[in-house]
Amino acid sequence: MIVGKPKSTPLLTSDQLRELRRLLGAGQSDVDLVDVALEFGFADDVELFQSLALTLDLPFIPPGKLQADGQSWEVVPAKLIHRHGVFPLAVEDQILRLAVSDPFNIAALDAVAAETGLGVSAVICVPAELNRLIKSHLGVGAETIEGLIAAQNDDGIVLDDDLSFDGSEDAEAAQQASVVRLVNEILSEAIEARASDIHIEAQERGLKIRYRIDGVLQKQPAPSEMNRFRNAIVSRLKIMSRLNIAEKRIPQDGRIKLRVAGREIDIRLSIIPMLHGESIVMRILDKTNLSFSLRDIGMPEHIYDTFSRLIRLPHGIVLVTGPTGSGKTTTLYSALNEIKSEDTKIITTEDPIEYQLEGINQIQVHAKVGLTFAASLRSILRHDPDVCLVGEIRDLETAINATQASLTGHLVFSTLHTNDSAGAFMRLCDMGVEPFLVSSTLEGIMAQRLVRRLCKECREPYVPDPEVLPPDFPKRKFEMLGGQLWRPIGCQKCRGNGYIGRVGIYELLTANEDIRRLANERASSNEIKKVARRCGMTTLRDDAWTKALNGITSLEEVMRVTKED
Repeated sequence: MIVGKPKSTPLLTSDQLRELRRLLGAGQSDVDLVDVALEFGFADDVELFQSLALTLDLPFIPPGKLQADGQSWEVVPAKLIHRHGVFPLAVEDQILRLAVSDPFNIAALDAVAAETGLGVSAVICVPAELNRLIKSHLGVGAETIEGLIAAQNDDGIVLDDDLSFDGSEDAEAAQQASVVRLVNEILSEAIEARASDIHIEAQERGLKIRYRIDGVLQKQPAPSEMNRFRNAIVSRLKIMSRLNIAEKRIPQDGRIKLRVAGREIDIRLSIIPMLHGESIVMRILDKTNLSFSLRDIGMPEHIYDTFSRLIRLPHGIVLVTGPTGSGKTTTLYSALNEIKSEDTKIITTEDPIEYQLEGINQIQVHAKVGLTFAASLRSILRHDPDVCLVGEIRDLETAINATQASLTGHLVFSTLHTNDSAGAFMRLCDMGVEPFLVSSTLEGIMAQRLVRRLCKECREPYVPDPEVLPPDFPKRKFEMLGGQLWRPIGCQKCRGNGYIGRVGIYELLTANEDIRRLANERASSNEIKKVARRCGMTTLRDDAWTKALNGITSLEEVMRVTKED
């Protein structure tokens, strides 16, 4: 029997509501709710929860009245009941009445709605009564460690943090079971497809969903009925990333933490208002699928040997250059992993910190409060580091601080946006750094790109038409290696793409006396590149051709990603 609250019961104040929400979220086992009730001025915990229900305008069931109708509790899997501390009471007109003692735990309502496909209506009860009901139907084993662990084993999408919403119409629409299920399906499908980004774009005729897989956007088939959920999908993602769902005029950035089939997933979300509505891009960071190893990212042996020597120098600057999404961060993280030890202090300053590295001190840049790359690098040097990593050299102040750090006996790693390795010298000089500082501190520059790796299950050899080969194609090496290339076909394993995964192509320029002299004279990047090639430097295009001739990638990928030297 569900009863209303006595009108004489006072409402909770906003401060009391906030404090009770915090205490319930921290776990009821560590909270004496009777003491909390007395502190708030109530007679006991029953009166406290009566007031909570009245404040939130939700039904309340007093002790002794809480019971489930028939077998309605069987519609919700036991693992969800155990995990979230909820209990189904009855199903009427496709609405499931759900007993809860923590009405702020929106994740619990979402999970039950998604699992059952029913609408969910929350009913508040005292925690002790709810625990009694759970035990009476599911047994005391629910409270054992084994029972809790078993309850947490789930192959679905689970939010690491509880959600909150403001009760608005948009928020209510975002909590519908169909919307929750739809968003979960979009996320899980992207993760299963190894997508690095999800694009949900507002078009005149509805939503368009695309996944970036191995660096290339691929449109995903979606039913036309999805368009009617467009606003609800956007609102749901805003709630998951703790953004303002009422704000639709300005860009917003957020973050979502998920567990999918036991894997820890971090999603960075960006929302921008477009002509036909808000468009969303989500960057997926799979923390359980990481391998920061220089040996595994595709470096040729001679480049690996030289780069390994550079990252072990006592001081100087080592740069990794390339466009966004070319794997610069992975290369730098792999380098740090290779040199980290108990007798080396490594500090990084990043924006954002994409992955947490064990044994390395990482700083998140906050430009709004003055913690920029330049400011954090100045502070880092007072922490007695051996190695510093600056996420990116964007301005003169950061560039000067990096050169000064290298001159005072530190090894500095950073990234720069240039088309090739030789362009780094001129780029730093253009920022305003004196040429003699650039030439004396810069030890090596690694330029890199990513090309798609051919699927080994379905790739096939072929002899290319000589007319389609570009002028710089290495014909002599091609003939020495058998006179054939490999092309993509497509199979079930690679989802019909012909490619699966990506591999790096690299160009490593090390500063010798000739190159330092040219840099000091502000020579052009073309002059520096010519000297470097005479000294044995392998260009991006050279490395890409080698990988194509060895069947790692295709002719089309080489021509898509690189240009002629």
